[in-house]
Amino acid sequence: MLAQDCLLCQAASGTQLLCAACARELPLTGPACPRCALAVADNHECGACIAEPPHYDASCAAFLYTYPVDALIQALKYGGQLALAGMFAQAIHQCIGGANDTDLILPLPLHPLRLAERGFNQSAEIAKALSRLCGVAMDAQLARRVRNTAPQAQLPWRERAANMRGAFACDRDISGLNIAVVDDVMTTGATLDEFARSLKRSGASRVANWVVARTPRGD
Repeated sequence: MLAQDCLLCQAASGTQLLCAACARELPLTGPACPRCALAVADNHECGACIAEPPHYDASCAAFLYTYPVDALIQALKYGGQLALAGMFAQAIHQCIGGANDTDLILPLPLHPLRLAERGFNQSAEIAKALSRLCGVAMDAQLARRVRNTAPQAQLPWRERAANMRGAFACDRDISGLNIAVVDDVMTTGATLDEFARSLKRSGASRVANWVVARTPRGD
């Protein structure tokens, strides 16, 4: 890679996307619920997950969804800065600490209309890089998004689960497989919960979310 400038501050960053100073400022996650990745004091499952368990079994987020991570994700998603997918994959790989029990990596699917509009699925780009790092197969075709739902970011939190109901389909038998789902941002978890529901209906024994960033509680 040729020498370049930092994507955030434009200082010289050598062959890296970020200079060392900006890389140190990225907001890492701390102790979190192992199921939903929301911050808790002791890494134990949070009360919400105990009271109403989601369909997914675990979640790991590399960063908090605050500045400058939010700007970097938007640069990938809407600015076409595809090189960021590799940087995010490395951060997730460090977060999960190995993938020995994972059978298959799936990116969260985009609806075909959204995919045609954007030209690529940012989650699939991250998943490709993670597949290489983990040595685990990735399949972007196994599951489909069958409803072109309203963007979750435009809806109140309490409406997001209903918006996603029936949004995904998985027609293949994945009985007994441990699946890792890759996405960029986890906010309420409603989208990932509905996707995990469809995977469990097709036989998945375990579904874990590997995400770039987790929105802090209350945001």
